[in-house]
Amino acid sequence: MLKSIFDLFGMRARDPFRNRGEQIDGSFELANEVYLLEAKWLNAPVSVGDLHTFHGKIEQKAAWARGLFISYSGFSEDGLGRGKRIVCMDGFDLGEAFRRQIPVSSVIEQKARRAAETGSCFVSVRNLYPE
Repeated sequence: MLKSIFDLFGMRARDPFRNRGEQIDGSFELANEVYLLEAKWLNAPVSVGDLHTFHGKIEQKAAWARGLFISYSGFSEDGLGRGKRIVCMDGFDLGEAFRRQIPVSSVIEQKARRAAETGSCFVSVRNLYPE
């Protein structure tokens, strides 16, 4: 499903793949940057451990690789800290983007910009695009 969404917005997505000892849920290109994807479709918010694991995967890749972590149920309070090369999105963000007809590619670009400016890996769509 996510691959189709990313392809719809011209982000040249790839299916999940395995590297030695790790699973990556996919990748895509946006604004000449490569993003690796982690997606969790769980009923519980993602905790700090999951984010640290994904960040470790990103750190072992090329210096220019970035990450997008999507958690359907959001993130626990301890889970969200300062991100280095990761931006986060939750199910509500995806729903808001579709409801308000904001291209997912634009949402990710704005999240990346806000992360670069503030160090915060998660800013909701409501805060990025106030109505």
